[in-house]
Amino acid sequence: MKLASWNVNGIRAAARKDFLPWFEGVGADLVCIQESKANQAQLTEDLLHPCNFSSYWNSAEKPGYSGVAIYSKREPLSIRLGLGVEELDTEG
Repeated sequence: MKLASWNVNGIRAAARKDFLPWFEGVGADLVCIQESKANQAQLTEDLLHPCNFSSYWNSAEKPGYSGVAIYSKREPLSIRLGLGVEELDTEG
C-alpha cells in the first residue's frame, strides 16, 4: 500500500497549480492533505473524487482555516472525525 501526504496550504489554490496531475501521477492508495482551508461544499467534483477516489474531510470551524482530508482508493471499514479533544477538533 502506498501513502502520500501533502500540506497543500489551500486545496483550491493547489488545484489551480498542479494538484490533480500530481494526484494522478503519484500512484498512491491513500492521499492525505493538510491545511485544506475549505469544506466539501466549496469543492468541485474533481477535487472531491479525483481518479474515482473517495474523500473524507474534517474542516475547521473557522472558514478558510486549517482542515484535513483523506483520499482513499478503497472504502474504509469505519470513519471517525476528530480526536475527541474539543479544542483540537474545532481545528479540523
